[in-house]
Amino acid sequence: MQKKVVVTGLGVISPIGIGKEQFLKSLLEGISGAAPIASFDTTNFSVKFACEVKNFNPEDFLEKKKIRRMDRFVKFAAAAAKMAVEDSKIDFSKENLERCGVIVGSGIGGMQTIEDQTRILHEKGPGRLSPFLIPMLITNMAPGEIAIMFGLRGPNYSVSSACATSTHCIGDALRLMRYGDMDVAIVGGSEAAVTPLGFGGFCAIKALSTRNDEPQKASRPFDAQRNGFVMGEGSGILVFETEEHAKARGAKIYGEVAGYGATDDAFHITAPEPNAIASAKGIELAIKDANLRPEDVDYVNAHGTSTELNDKTETLAIKKVFGEHAKKLAISSTKSMSGHLLGAAGAVELIATLLCMEKGFIHPTINYEFPDPACDLDYVPNKARQQQIKIAISNSLGFGGHNATILVKKYE
Repeated sequence: MQKKVVVTGLGVISPIGIGKEQFLKSLLEGISGAAPIASFDTTNFSVKFACEVKNFNPEDFLEKKKIRRMDRFVKFAAAAAKMAVEDSKIDFSKENLERCGVIVGSGIGGMQTIEDQTRILHEKGPGRLSPFLIPMLITNMAPGEIAIMFGLRGPNYSVSSACATSTHCIGDALRLMRYGDMDVAIVGGSEAAVTPLGFGGFCAIKALSTRNDEPQKASRPFDAQRNGFVMGEGSGILVFETEEHAKARGAKIYGEVAGYGATDDAFHITAPEPNAIASAKGIELAIKDANLRPEDVDYVNAHGTSTELNDKTETLAIKKVFGEHAKKLAISSTKSMSGHLLGAAGAVELIATLLCMEKGFIHPTINYEFPDPACDLDYVPNKARQQQIKIAISNSLGFGGHNATILVKKYE
């Protein structure tokens, strides 16, 4: 019999708050994290704003010696993991550490390290490169550092699948735990690619909103005047436990992770397949995996990027799966406030879903002003809604055609 998997700890570093309390407060108040970029000069960039993490001090979470040897995305992941573990109140000194693992990914990895060290290579030569260059930039150093921090010797790796990264990490952990390979898993994603090269790359493919005159209104998922996503950064980390393990130690349980589906469009490197065949199938697989029916779902945390093609295609996928029930679903996009956290998006959005489930509210999709005939469902516009969530799905779609959906249930 498959083991049930539950969530017992949440940690988040986001553009709208550090820690679950501030993050939830911003979500329910409809606060945007978008602002002019502060970390580098945007004079020559077509877009001049993003959702950067504000007031993050790594020394609040990590040793100074460690900080100097970590890229920003690893600092985010380690800090969020520390918060999640503290939230779970798990004592790893009492655990079988070989049955505790870490699956945390990044879509891009150590972009700032690559830029800094490339500059040194050209200006000073290869002899001046940092010996920490490679371990700072590789994506698997996030789970590696988390394992070192807590002494965890179970399965440990990162997935990298663009904006579906952390949802794939979560799905992999779910299956490993069901199979009996882990009792505890630290899971999620982290991203810190708001750098001149990373940001400039997204400008070059014209994926970003150009609403430089009003950044806080730029991320407007499902709105007819959307014109691109707002790039973000941060990390979302969750502690998963088997139900029996969590109950044995009296842990607080946020919800059950009950279903997972993953597919690929096999269509285009950046554009979604217009008929939403594979993305709809991913949602269907997650619902089937949970032994539920589409009409059992009452909330969708949408990928909702605020791009012309994504929002239209995701709406179509929802209609394909849910039929008439689609009109009864509450749907909202965390990215309307946080921006697009790329590889960290799925984990941060699952945390948003679980917090809303716990509090009996659904956070809004802000900046929804002009209805789009192609996006005609209930996107919980502009204001949070008091509503119980019993069963929810969270969608993630990534460049390369990657689709992933996680289904969570209220734990009762």
